[in-house]
Amino acid sequence: MFRKILVAIDGSEPANRALEAAIEMAGTWNAEIHAIYVVESGLFSSLPVDNTLEIIYSVLQKEGEEILESARTKVEAAGVPFTAHLRQGHAGSRIVSLAKELGSDLIILGSYGKSGVDRLLLGSVTDYVVRNSPITTMVVRS
Repeated sequence: MFRKILVAIDGSEPANRALEAAIEMAGTWNAEIHAIYVVESGLFSSLPVDNTLEIIYSVLQKEGEEILESARTKVEAAGVPFTAHLRQGHAGSRIVSLAKELGSDLIILGSYGKSGVDRLLLGSVTDYVVRNSPITTMVVRS
């Protein structure tokens, strides 16, 4: 039985399917949904800190806020309680740590995210979460 479902979203089609699966599972188990969007700040760690970096981060954060708000609209329209979480850092570790922090029963992710390279294999973030999550983790294939 699941009470708290954490779904990782990034605006990709697999993530949208993961959100749909989370809504279905939450309806079945009368659970709440927590959605996480992670701004991968590690991608920029080797770049010099300047205005350009701040602008890039700001754009990525705004994108995350918009994706989370879109998810809120879908989830609440289904009558399911929803909480959004915007984090920065390594996506896989942030997802696992938030699941622990919340006491989540289930993590749902897409099979890969936005990166074209990740499409060749199971996505690197998904792989990390599957290998490191202490709770049930569901991968939604596209």
